Amino acid sequence: MDQKAGAQISQRAFIQSLAILFVLMMAAGILTRVIPAGSYVHMSLGGRPGIDPDSFRFVDPPDYPIWRWFIAPLEVLTSPSGLTVAIIIIVLFFAGGAFAVMDKTGTLRAFIGRIVRRFRDRKYLLLWMVSLAFMFLGATLGTFEEVVLLVPVMIALSYSLGWDALVGLGMSILATNMGFSAAISNPYTLGVAQQLAGLPLFSGAWFRILIFVAIYLIFTLFLSGYAHKIDKDPKASLVHGEDQAEREKYKRADTAFTADDPKQNRAMTFFGVFLLLIFAVMLMGPFVPFISDFALPLVGILFLIGGLGAGFLSGAGSKTVWQGLYEGATGLLPSVPLILMAASIRYIIDSGGVTDTILHAAAEQFKNLGAFPAALVVYGLALGIEFFIASGSAKAFLMMPIILPLGDLIGVTRQTAVLAYIFGDGFSNLAYPTNPVLLISLGLTVVSYPKWIRWTAKLWLWVILATIAFLGIAVAIHFGPF
Repeated sequence: MDQKAGAQISQRAFIQSLAILFVLMMAAGILTRVIPAGSYVHMSLGGRPGIDPDSFRFVDPPDYPIWRWFIAPLEVLTSPSGLTVAIIIIVLFFAGGAFAVMDKTGTLRAFIGRIVRRFRDRKYLLLWMVSLAFMFLGATLGTFEEVVLLVPVMIALSYSLGWDALVGLGMSILATNMGFSAAISNPYTLGVAQQLAGLPLFSGAWFRILIFVAIYLIFTLFLSGYAHKIDKDPKASLVHGEDQAEREKYKRADTAFTADDPKQNRAMTFFGVFLLLIFAVMLMGPFVPFISDFALPLVGILFLIGGLGAGFLSGAGSKTVWQGLYEGATGLLPSVPLILMAASIRYIIDSGGVTDTILHAAAEQFKNLGAFPAALVVYGLALGIEFFIASGSAKAFLMMPIILPLGDLIGVTRQTAVLAYIFGDGFSNLAYPTNPVLLISLGLTVVSYPKWIRWTAKLWLWVILATIAFLGIAVAIHFGPF
């Protein structure tokens, strides 16, 4: 029986992720029973939702019975975030279908083969360049979710270069996350937080550029070191054996198609044009409100059209194209319950009325701290809240009105408080199983969540140590302007 095209979520990875998310759902439910309900006064801050930091009070717990914990993944679709969750799921199927079409028709291997032939003897240079490009997109434009659609391409490239799915994830979504967190001008976290703090937009960029360079060096040393291990011994791959079929499919991609195949050349050119359009959407998103609001679905639609069009132009036949689309979509069906379960964890916490109580308890730790410990508390607070609220801008509106006045009293500059916030918000994005971007990315591979954490643990350790050092420097130099 032929291997199915596109990303196929392995049964083992699905069961592991399902078990982890179910435990987290139950833990969230238990929190609603042991933590008293509380509430801040919610109001509008410049047209965006915010809170009055002095308004916290304990309230009567809402009527939220235990049996509703178990149906929260369905109820979340009717919540205020339901539309966003639905869009993520739809775009996932667009991406999976388009990727599978190009896989089935051979266009993806031809496309990757062209790159591999060009960089056959300079593959580490290619790794560093691709990682830098994705990091730069995250750091300057706040690109993150949109890159998910390019993950399958980067994984195929990694296989073709003799590496594994983890290196492909590293070059794409992990690199983007590193940049998103070491924000130079990220409008979604840095821009919103600085606006709330009253700071000049994107001020202090000189210091954050130094941070970006340091994080890039740490990241590329980590990724290159792992890739070197695989080059020396393929069994050093954490997913050795699990991705053997994919490795075989792409390891000779550089010779699978030649430049004399006019149909595949037309297909690759067509898909290349749509890749350029996708990057154009990413570039314009922060500056054009309409594109910013609909960036993810726009990228998904462009990817689907590019993939289908390339499939038809490849000469493989319409039957093969539609079969690839079907296999790609059905292969990703198991990801739907995982995404819904991840989104339901915050929904359970909110429905139990304890989100504001958790935030208030954490903020209380500020009162008797010095400047550097207080900066670390902001970092830790953002790391903790990230587990329940993935959106960076939403967390900024929730946290900054509380953090800023307390920081002013203790002697933490507002610029330092913002820096601590963006560190905590960003670097945890790809560590928690409640983040749908992580679940989607892993769902496109054979990598399970436990293996992902095992692989990235050392990277997170070095990143946390480096960012703590930078926070210490920021406190010492009174990083400002204020």
